[in-house]
Amino acid sequence: MSLVKFKKRTSPFTNLITSDFFDMENFFDDRFWNRDLIEDRFWNGRKGEPALNIKEKDDHFEIELAAPGFSKKDFEITLDEGYLNISAKKTTKEEEKEENYTRKEFSYNAFERSLLLPENVKEEEIKAKYNDGILSFKLTKKEMVVKAKPKVIEIS
Repeated sequence: MSLVKFKKRTSPFTNLITSDFFDMENFFDDRFWNRDLIEDRFWNGRKGEPALNIKEKDDHFEIELAAPGFSKKDFEITLDEGYLNISAKKTTKEEEKEENYTRKEFSYNAFERSLLLPENVKEEEIKAKYNDGILSFKLTKKEMVVKAKPKVIEIS
C-alpha cells in the first residue's frame, strides 16, 4: 500500500455537503428530478392557494388575494375566533349534443385560505370587494392601550 498526498478542494458548497443536515443521496432525487415540483413546498410555497399581498398603513391593513375566474357569488368569507377564512368554489358544465356525437366538458376550481388577524383589527369594520380577479380587504386598526412601563422602586 502506498500513501498519496490528499489535496483538499474547497468550494462554496463544501460546508453544506459535509453537514450532518444535508442528505446528498436524496437531494437530487427529491428536488431536481421530481416530476411533481408543482406540489413541492420547497419551490413554490403553498399548493393550491392563491397569491396574497398584505400592506400595513398607519390606520389600516390592505389585503389583496389573486383569484381570477371567480365571481362574487363563488366566495364564502367568514370571521371565526380571530381568523379570516376565505374559500371559493366554482363548477362549470357544458354539454353539446349533435347527431354523431355528444361533447361534455366540466371544470372544478376551489381554494381555502385562513389568516390570523392581529389583535388591533376592528373586526366589525372589515370590508371586502372583488374586482378584475382581485379580492381586496380593508381592515381598520383600533387604538391599542399601551401599558405603562413598570416603575422601578428604589430601596432606601
